[in-house]
Amino acid sequence: MKTFEELDCWKMSTNLRRKCSKLVKNFPQEEKYKLVDQVIRASRSVTANIAEGFGRYHYQEYAQYCRQSRGSLYRAN
Repeated sequence: MKTFEELDCWKMSTNLRRKCSKLVKNFPQEEKYKLVDQVIRASRSVTANIAEGFGRYHYQEYAQYCRQSRGSLYRAN
């Protein structure tokens, strides 16, 4: 693999990110700066951590970014 965009986990997290963006549009206005913001940031964090971890030299560093991505998924769900 040459880029993180080829990773299945990155593709799936990108799909989740799109679904989260659509979902929060239906949330009540009073949640706009609370729950909506948290869901959006968590879903973005997943793809960002996978991409950043892919660029790390050592496997253990990459694994740490994947664990952080997993944590973001728990926040997004």
